[in-house]
Amino acid sequence: MSVISINKTNFEQIIATDKPVLIDFYADWCGPCRMVSPLVDEIAEENPQYTVGKINVDNEPELAQAFAVSSIPMLVVIKNGKITNQAVGAMPKDKILELIEK
Repeated sequence: MSVISINKTNFEQIIATDKPVLIDFYADWCGPCRMVSPLVDEIAEENPQYTVGKINVDNEPELAQAFAVSSIPMLVVIKNGKITNQAVGAMPKDKILELIEK
């Protein structure tokens, strides 16, 4: 499954799923975000049991504010409509998977 581009229009629909949702808050100008982005893409392709999306904080400031994003990249895991885990900063793929699986 590919990564979904999340915006304020489709956000509620994306998180209304039985699957765990991984959201990557990023910006195009952010160096660490560019390091995490391909890992998030790989997780989406290799794990159809997860819904994986990205939110560009420059294009979606309302969503970034709703999640109190102060540093990027910020990864958020949502299960059953509730935030179950989150982390800020670049991290290896295995750590990202741990966030989802906890």
